[in-house]
Amino acid sequence: MLTLHHLENSRSHRILWLLEELGVKYEMKFYERDPATKMAPPELREIHPLGKAPVVTDGDNTLAESAAIIEYIVDRYGEGRLRPETDTPEYLRYQYWMHYAEGSAMTPILLKVILGEFARQAPLVARPVMKLVANMADKEYLDGQLALHMKYWEGELEDRSYFVADEFTAADIQMIYPLEGALAATATPEEYPNLLDLVERLRGREAYQKAVEVGGEVLFEL
Repeated sequence: MLTLHHLENSRSHRILWLLEELGVKYEMKFYERDPATKMAPPELREIHPLGKAPVVTDGDNTLAESAAIIEYIVDRYGEGRLRPETDTPEYLRYQYWMHYAEGSAMTPILLKVILGEFARQAPLVARPVMKLVANMADKEYLDGQLALHMKYWEGELEDRSYFVADEFTAADIQMIYPLEGALAATATPEEYPNLLDLVERLRGREAYQKAVEVGGEVLFEL
């Protein structure tokens, strides 16, 4: 049976949500973050050398990385659901959004998270300087990059209900993490009504709610 090694408040929420959408039978092993460092526990390194989430094991297969896991589960267990037919323009869009989510979209969000965490964990005497550096980086570069991506998403959703087309796919599951992170990071979420509408619809799905119930919410500390 497929086992999801689920780290609280992490990208593995996406995998849990996908499994619930497809009705795949699975086991879940729950891992808590270190309360001081917020890092994953060392036990995850016993599953995969990097000790990151998400990770799934399925028989002799061990997979990491969200897109690789999602594609594996959809291909093996999806029975044609949650993805377009191959050799179609929609499938090219599906692949694009699947890999864009972590390849490009998460970069400014992660930098904001990392800079904020540096400022919080810096020695007390250095915190004012670290906060100043983080704020300068936010205003002079990261906010602009974040807005660039969010305006792109907003435009892509102008004429379609989901990222691939008018039908929900696994690419929307993959995109939820940068969507939620970006909306938490921006000071002006009201400028992105299409994004807000999509996130509301995605969060309203029964499988999303079940994933939250089983594995906990994803909260961005920015």
